[in-house]
Amino acid sequence: MSNATTYQLFIDGRWRDGSGTLTVTNPATETVFGSVAAASASDLDEALSSAEASRRAWSSRPSKDRGEILIAAARILATKVGDAAKDLSREQGKTMAEATGEYARAVETLEWYGTHAEELSAPIPHGPNRMIVPEPLGVVAAFTPWNYPAVLIARKLAPALAAGCPVILKGAEETPSAAIHIVEALRQAGIPDGVVNLVFGVPAQISEHLLSSPIVKVLTFTGSTAVGKHLAKLAANNLQRCVLELGGHSPVVVCEDADLTTAVPAISEYKFECAGQSCNAPSRILVARPLYEEFLSRMTDVARKIKIGPPDDLSTEMGPMANARRVEAMQLLVKDAVDRGARVETGGARLDGPGYYWPPTILTGVPKDAKVLHDEPFGPILTVAPFDTIEEAIEEANATEYGLAAYFFTGATEAKRALIGGVSAGAVSVNYLKGVSADAPYGGVKQSGYGYEGGEQGLRSFQSLKLVNGLGSFG
Repeated sequence: MSNATTYQLFIDGRWRDGSGTLTVTNPATETVFGSVAAASASDLDEALSSAEASRRAWSSRPSKDRGEILIAAARILATKVGDAAKDLSREQGKTMAEATGEYARAVETLEWYGTHAEELSAPIPHGPNRMIVPEPLGVVAAFTPWNYPAVLIARKLAPALAAGCPVILKGAEETPSAAIHIVEALRQAGIPDGVVNLVFGVPAQISEHLLSSPIVKVLTFTGSTAVGKHLAKLAANNLQRCVLELGGHSPVVVCEDADLTTAVPAISEYKFECAGQSCNAPSRILVARPLYEEFLSRMTDVARKIKIGPPDDLSTEMGPMANARRVEAMQLLVKDAVDRGARVETGGARLDGPGYYWPPTILTGVPKDAKVLHDEPFGPILTVAPFDTIEEAIEEANATEYGLAAYFFTGATEAKRALIGGVSAGAVSVNYLKGVSADAPYGGVKQSGYGYEGGEQGLRSFQSLKLVNGLGSFG
């Protein structure tokens, strides 16, 4: 495997070094504390060969057996959550509570797909003389980001493996330990050599190499819309199936009858988790005008009181951003908005001292042409604006190219119907902001991607559904 500060590749059932290394930095201190192996072209070829060599045996293995390996891996991982969460917190900057909660979701995901592997691989009757036979598509190339590495790795590995597909996982170089811990749990659970391969390195080189190979049959990616489009173009050459969970710019509509004692803390907690670095975090708050001033006062007060500090301090409520790039993005978005006439209610400037710390920031009076209303913030910035009618709120909610998630606070039946039917998003939540559970399908519309992760639909992403006709003539 690896030691505490040197992370290796995992190819054909063995931990090994790469052709070089990349540094790993602690975002709370801006100090380099480790390195991660970088895969060469020959390493990637070996990963492709081992995945393909394992494909037939893994796909023909009873689905119940595949599921039992996932369940065993979930239980192994559950015993290591304490150390794994410490590693993730050090690499990514999220608090220990957030890191621990993320691993709990990863364990849940492995166990859910392990439990349901057999039933989701079983033939499906389709009339008196027909059935649908699910079959694994083949080798999967999975690309995961640094913001929620543990849960997103689990959401890609678990359904693909349950379906009978070998996986080449490209882990995030900035947060490599999550991939290490989950792959090691699978190894200890008895996953056959070659069924899971783990690589790190230069992302563009890895994606181009893997997707140029006809061995790869499915691409699954979570990340920015720009990168997702690029990968989809590469995948088109070999007609590889794509599952793309891309950017988001999620609106929250707070109606006149909303309970602010519920809405304000719910929005704050979900928004500022992981320092706002979530594609489905709320980013644009639209408030019914009669509630606007009170909502703004309460939200600003809550944001100002959030305790920012070292992620390993148990009293910290929000840690640093993951890297210098995100701080620079916050600076650009705030400056652009202020230059166009927006007002900073709280936050708005990088905090002093080492570490990539940016405080919760609330902007009001933001003009419609400001970048923060169109570019995914992916950080602890919220805009707050009033609306007068539900129709106006729906128009503003739909005013970006993204359509991943949306949130509404109201008890009124007509308002719920109008918002659910009118807002374009892959998922909407009413009086509720939480992460997606393992059994629920999740995917975006518009520029937020296509395909589904989670639940039955997430596993079907890695299957072909073979239609078998004329069963009555088979004797």
